[in-house]
Amino acid sequence: MAEDMGSTVPRRQLGRALKELRLEARITLDGAAEALQCSRQKVWRIETGLGVARAPDVRAMCDLYGATPELTTALTGLATETKAKGWWHSYGDAIPDWFELYVGLEQAASRLREHDDTLVPGLLQTPGYTRGVYQHRPNLPPEELTDVLEVRRRRQEVLVRRLPKPPDTGWILSEAVLLRCVGGSAAMAEQLAHLLDRSELPNVSIRVLPLAAGAHYGALAGAFVMLDFPLVNRIVPDPSVIYSENVTGALYLDRPHELAAYEKIWSSLEALALDEEQSRRLIYKIKEEVHHG
Repeated sequence: MAEDMGSTVPRRQLGRALKELRLEARITLDGAAEALQCSRQKVWRIETGLGVARAPDVRAMCDLYGATPELTTALTGLATETKAKGWWHSYGDAIPDWFELYVGLEQAASRLREHDDTLVPGLLQTPGYTRGVYQHRPNLPPEELTDVLEVRRRRQEVLVRRLPKPPDTGWILSEAVLLRCVGGSAAMAEQLAHLLDRSELPNVSIRVLPLAAGAHYGALAGAFVMLDFPLVNRIVPDPSVIYSENVTGALYLDRPHELAAYEKIWSSLEALALDEEQSRRLIYKIKEEVHHG
């Protein structure tokens, strides 16, 4: 399990605990950086879970913020867990820095809900479809595409792994995703067949939002993923995260009002989407049309 999770979850837990201590001590990011003789960026990266925190850094922060000896010991111990490397760290350019954190969260999640209105999500893509997605990327070396395909394959194992228990996953896909031909008709027919196959898994729900739903609430949000985490015996509980990416980076949202806003969007999508059986029938119908078209 540790190898699968890598350091993502302990890094986020440690970062949040240190940030809470800093705020309780009424010290600004700049003030902390000055006192610790490091850059503001370093303190921010540790607090957000993007950067690895070494035990001496954690100890120095705990001293500065007036943490109890017990909490200092616990957080310093947590720092040693943040050194674990997940399998995804060895893929270099195929996984941008801002996406590394997401892959770790995806591997650690107990529930994952995703809305997409443009493409089949990565966890559900076939290799032929992924090639189609990347075929118009300028200057993409073939070896990088090979790595991208391998990373997708490794990520997809999360749906069928034995231990830890695979996450409960729910997808709401716009009908436009099914109609957009990516990679040619044969690749698209194979992709639609794969969606039908995956929808049979007990932990997977795939629902289609028909075009007839019009300009729904989710259209404003675009594509996003909601990740919930298991309750583990930890110092700081792990809050849910909303992940939304664009060409140059990604947003990781975990404030209560942000989570509440996306829960509302998800509820509105659920109210408009076809149920699982209706969705299966529609996916099958489009697959047959693509196949014979």
